[in-house]
Amino acid sequence: MPSAPERTFRALMVQGTGSDVGKSLLVAGLCRAYADRGLSVTPFKPQNMSNNAAVTADGGEIGRAQALQARAARRPLGVHMNPVLLKPQSEIGAQVVVQGRVEGAAKARDYHELKPKLMPRVLESFGIIGAAADLVIVEGAGSPAEVNLREGDIANMGFAETADVPVVLVGDIDRGGVIASIMGTFQLLNESEAARTRGFIVNKFRGDVSLFNEGVDILETRTGRPCFGVVPYFPGARRLPQEDAMALDYRERQADGGTFKVAVPRLSRIANFDDLDPLAAEPDVAVEIVEAGRALPGDADLVLIPGSKATLADLKQIRAEGWDVDIMAHHRRGGAVVGLCGGYQILGRRVADPDGIEGPPGEAEGLGLLDVATVIGGDKALVEQAGVEIPSGEAVRGYEMHMGETTGPDRDRPWLELADGRREGACSADGRVMGSYLHGLFAADGFRRSFLRRLGAAAGNTAYEAGVEAALDELAAHLARHLDLDALLAVAG
Repeated sequence: MPSAPERTFRALMVQGTGSDVGKSLLVAGLCRAYADRGLSVTPFKPQNMSNNAAVTADGGEIGRAQALQARAARRPLGVHMNPVLLKPQSEIGAQVVVQGRVEGAAKARDYHELKPKLMPRVLESFGIIGAAADLVIVEGAGSPAEVNLREGDIANMGFAETADVPVVLVGDIDRGGVIASIMGTFQLLNESEAARTRGFIVNKFRGDVSLFNEGVDILETRTGRPCFGVVPYFPGARRLPQEDAMALDYRERQADGGTFKVAVPRLSRIANFDDLDPLAAEPDVAVEIVEAGRALPGDADLVLIPGSKATLADLKQIRAEGWDVDIMAHHRRGGAVVGLCGGYQILGRRVADPDGIEGPPGEAEGLGLLDVATVIGGDKALVEQAGVEIPSGEAVRGYEMHMGETTGPDRDRPWLELADGRREGACSADGRVMGSYLHGLFAADGFRRSFLRRLGAAAGNTAYEAGVEAALDELAAHLARHLDLDALLAVAG
């Protein structure tokens, strides 16, 4: 295993007792809190697995969580913040993105053998971002207690040991069993890893925090490590973009009762689903994520087909679930349909993947609501874009992240005009079906309001981006009240 050069910057790694314990949100809040103290802070995640990604200014891609953390730290996005990104394409395989660029695909077993070869590049990225920062806050992945995956690990203790970074362990009390999960994790760490773990945080507490004082005493006594704080549940997390598809389960349970309903089929390889967040932020809009086994609601005003990491596979799923029939019926009733990226491709007449870029080679008929066809292949488009929506003239911003080319007569009725003069997307002759490769366009307040009003929604004055900034400030203040930030910074030193 390669060794890292001596660090000249502070670093702290946040690891969790399991997935979805709140590591990403804690790192974002810590980034904003320490940035508010005048420190130059940057996030870092050695290895991430997500189909929700963001485009960097230099034309690469990183996990969406690191994009939010960079925003919290008030830093421009860079590929070295997340040097290894795995984008699942099937149950056993994923696209492998290294330092922002696609380097092929690998099955889980093959990737396990590949990991040690990636450590030098992970360390290189760590050094690059650290050289321009006072403090690097590192996020682990999953749990360090998964000892069956310890050999060649680059995501948790394998990285922390090699790069000599101190660790704080996070447990989620909301799911229950937090004492057992923290204690069990410590029991499974080897002596060196346990010594590196300087303390713990209890996250997502609901109710009177003082009721857990005895639990803190037990954990401190049994582990011999301090508790850096018990963090109450943060309701404002709803207003922040989420990276993990598990967030869709949360969003569905928390759906508001808006009068304008947006139905979104939950594709098996759904990607960049934070496109939905600005719509869900509107008080008159209810975004309903429709799970497999359920029909799309007949009272939907808009059906939105989101991005996909495996378009042909998700097109097959749409037919297997009968959602194609639901979408056609919705359109015949006069409903609107929007497809973004992979969803745009699905709305066309045909989708072909002759080289097996996203799975086995093949092709299939699309839904045929747009007179376009797509061939997946070529170089991956990774670029930030700005422009206007042609029907309204309202400004839009976003990013392209796709492989392939879409052509056909409905491209002569583009949805958007980009700043470089290129006309992008397609609209049907009746104007009720629209498709685009531009992710993030609904974050533009003026465009979103105009679009919703055209479809009959009572769009309000929601300022989406300002809301995200306000939520990050609130999160930082929340952590400052409930965590010992000085002690954590001392550990990072």
